Amino acid sequence: MDYNKIKEAAQNYEADMTKFLREIVKFPGESCDEKAHIDRIAEEMRKLDFDKVEIDGMGNVLGYMGTGNTLIGFDAHIDTVGIGNKNNWTFDPYEGYENETEIGGRGVSDQCGGIVSAVYGARIMKDLGLLNDKYTVLVTGTVQEEDCDGLCWQYIINEGKVRPEFVVSTEPTDGGIYRGQRGRMEIRIDVKGISCHGSAPERGDNAIYKMADILQDVRSLNENDAADDKEIKGLVKMLDEKYNKEWKEANFLGRGTVTASEIFFTSPSRCAVADSCSVSLDRRMTAGETWESCLDEIRNLPNVKKYGDDVTVSMYEYSRPSYTGLTYPIECYFPTWVIPEDHAVTKALEDAYKNLYGDARIGAEETVAMRTARPLTDKWTFSTNGVSIMGRNGIPCIGFGPGAEAQAHAPNEKTWKQDLVTCAAVYAALPSAYCK
Repeated sequence: MDYNKIKEAAQNYEADMTKFLREIVKFPGESCDEKAHIDRIAEEMRKLDFDKVEIDGMGNVLGYMGTGNTLIGFDAHIDTVGIGNKNNWTFDPYEGYENETEIGGRGVSDQCGGIVSAVYGARIMKDLGLLNDKYTVLVTGTVQEEDCDGLCWQYIINEGKVRPEFVVSTEPTDGGIYRGQRGRMEIRIDVKGISCHGSAPERGDNAIYKMADILQDVRSLNENDAADDKEIKGLVKMLDEKYNKEWKEANFLGRGTVTASEIFFTSPSRCAVADSCSVSLDRRMTAGETWESCLDEIRNLPNVKKYGDDVTVSMYEYSRPSYTGLTYPIECYFPTWVIPEDHAVTKALEDAYKNLYGDARIGAEETVAMRTARPLTDKWTFSTNGVSIMGRNGIPCIGFGPGAEAQAHAPNEKTWKQDLVTCAAVYAALPSAYCK
């Protein structure tokens, strides 16, 4: 494999990739309204002579290049979040901008740049004769990730019966290779009370006061250490081999956290005692934690047990229709995943990168200092479709993608042309490096 030819081919496609990305982000593409993005991506795949291009029942686009036996996936979610307060933007988020090194617009880093590099990476494989009978490349542009990470891949795997040998997530990685992320889940606590007139609160049973007690326990989970004298041991305990057999990977990914994110109540009036109170908890999970363990942790808090049958702890469900009208319900559980540092996929991606670009992260001038200060192989702080690909389904997943994590969901979002080129080259080299 001639790595210099791969680099040259990727560089030659810079203008085409930039044009493609700018055209995608001109259309709003929030979750459940991604049709314009999908149609434009399918058009580009067909123009670049993909062997097969399909749009499934959920609205994901799947493009295949090659006819070999081993299926290798490159995934990019192509939905975006909204723009928020437009006054925080210094340019039109959909018109975007382009200069010599950058492209601006909603979704350029999170995460339409990934589909651009993956589509052109596959084309480079065909241009240079890298496709052979060993592998087929699958490039997926997936929907609804911002709403419900991984739902798209549950559909692809379970309904489409598509199961790659491994998948590269093209979420932004700041020039690095990412081998995992903390998981997350959305927990709900419901507390019952009894209303009465606010002038005599002793006649009722105030659900808000009960919830206040419970929330102090939840706060302790997040803030306490794991000392023996703590009735509620903090989540930091999962970094200790005494409490967690996966403590090494937990230390790599970082400790779990929990926070109250929403609160609701019912009351007959502002002159009455509240007769119910509910909260949503955002729970981030490290290695060794499961949805069962996280729910049991809340159920065993002292004040949850104190209020007994008046408290219900549950997990949310997501059931919003995609832009095609399909509803595919799933629990709001997004498992932790991490691919071992010595896994064949990890080693192949590192080899492909190092043969192309050396041992350190690279990037545009403004990004280099931050990037080179970090290890080449690291992890995400946020969640990705890997929660389904590897977390739920055990398919090895690894991350390498254009753009920056800090640009995700931010106003004035931008990415760098150099990242598009770098990632397209690495994607083109990876299958041959893996199948050699």
